[in-house]
Formats: sequence, structure tokens, C-alpha cells
Amino acid sequence: MKIDINTKMITLLGTPLSQSFAARMQNKGYEAAGLNMLYFYTETDNEHLEDIVKGLRYMNFAGFAVTKPNKVKVLEYLDELDPLCQKMGSSNTVVRTPEGKLIGYNTDGVGFYTAITKEADIKVDQCVFFCFGGGGAGRAMCSILAYHGARKIYITDAYEQCAKDLAEDINKNFAPIAEFVPYGEFSKLAACDVVLNASGVGMGKTIGKTPLPKEYMKEGQFYFDACYNPAKTQFLLDAEARGCKILNGLGMSLYQGAAQIKLWTGEDAPLEAMRKELLDILSESK
Repeated sequence: MKIDINTKMITLLGTPLSQSFAARMQNKGYEAAGLNMLYFYTETDNEHLEDIVKGLRYMNFAGFAVTKPNKVKVLEYLDELDPLCQKMGSSNTVVRTPEGKLIGYNTDGVGFYTAITKEADIKVDQCVFFCFGGGGAGRAMCSILAYHGARKIYITDAYEQCAKDLAEDINKNFAPIAEFVPYGEFSKLAACDVVLNASGVGMGKTIGKTPLPKEYMKEGQFYFDACYNPAKTQFLLDAEARGCKILNGLGMSLYQGAAQIKLWTGEDAPLEAMRKELLDILSESK
């Protein structure tokens, strides 16, 4: 990869990032598409987010990506929001215009919806969902489900106000189908078709942990984890052992990354080159 004065940069703002494959996937996509761009990591939490975003505005960036725990907080520092992003209340993708204006989008929801409908054939409008996690990823996932006509969405989070706020926002901005569930209360799970882990539990420092005891999982349910490193979190391993269908967040990452490239460059992403890179990384990590 040649880096010169014309190279447009992208950085991912979040923490932890050691488990992320985004840089390799994105840089492979830029290479395959002949784009003079570079994607790299910047570990930060909310404390220094404002200062970093202010700096990026005046540097040679096409934009930047955002992940936990910054997807909601970053909205305070942007100039405009895409209408769907505004309804979601969360941004994972920011485009910097030539004039230095920062516009927030959210491709997590698109990536998630594409993954579960294309790779798992989930019929969203026929399903009841239970989601662990009301932060940035959970907001995008639950919002896009509501947008596409989900029958019901139960939401829980260790930070209960976070889940309450998300349920309220979905009912206000999309459809009155969301319900807050106190953390550790699993009675609603039996009525659910699809169970989602958007909490981050099971990755990074919490590898081997799960937000759900396996005795509450039942055969016939579908389990999705937004994490893809490890490829099978304890959440997914337990679900698989109980006879449930499972899917990790690899496809979500792929499709949302492709949508990001389209926003940053106006070009269609080389999807298969990016998919191959992700699969190669997973194969290397085994």
C-alpha cells in the first residue's frame, strides 16, 4: 500500500479494538477497488472523543468509523445526521465533506439486516426478538428491526436506563413494539424466535462469558451475536449445544463495511475481496 500526500484516511474510534478485523477488511477493499485510502485504529472512550473529533475535522480524512462506547456520544459533535441515523440515536459512520462538515450515518443496522435476511433467511416481520444490549449496536439492530416490521422486541441491558431509553425511542420513532426487560429477567425468552447479543459480553476481556444462562435457550430459536472475534462466543456455543441455529457478526461487519465505503467514496465496495479477507483472518486465528 502506497501512502502519499493524497491518501485519504479513515480511523475507527472506540475501545477495546484489539479484537477488530475492520482495518484489514477495509484496507483490502480499498486495495481491490484501487482507492488511495488507509484505515487504522484509534482507541478512545468518551472522555477524549470530542477533542479527537475536532482534530479529524481539519485533517486529511474522508471520514471516520465509530464503535463502542462512542456511537451515541459522538452525535453531540456532528454537524448533520442522516434521517435514519437520527431516529436510531446512534452513529457508526461519519462522512467528512470537502468543506469540513461532519455528517453522521449508521450502517450497522443495514449490515445486520442484510446478514440475518440473506445468510439466515430470517423473516423479520414474522418474528419476536429479544436483545441483550441497548447501546450503539443494540440501537441500530433493534431500530432496523422495528423499521422492517418486527412483531415485538424485548430489550435488556446491565445499564437499565439504556434499555429503557431505547425501548422508548423505538416506540416513539418507529412503532410501538418495544418493551424494556429488567436485566437478569428471562421469562420473556420462551416466547421469542430470535435472541440477539449486542452487549459486547463474550469479546475482549469478557471472552468466555455470556449474558444468558444456557438453560433458558430452547431448540428452534435463532441466536445472533454481533461479535465475530471469537467466531463463536460462549453465547453462541451454548445456543449451538442446545440445538439452536446460530450466526456471528461477520456478515454484519462485512455488509456494514461495504456500506461505509459507498458513503466515504461513492464507489461500490468489492464485497467478495472483503469477505475473503475476513475469512482468511478467521482461519489464521484458529
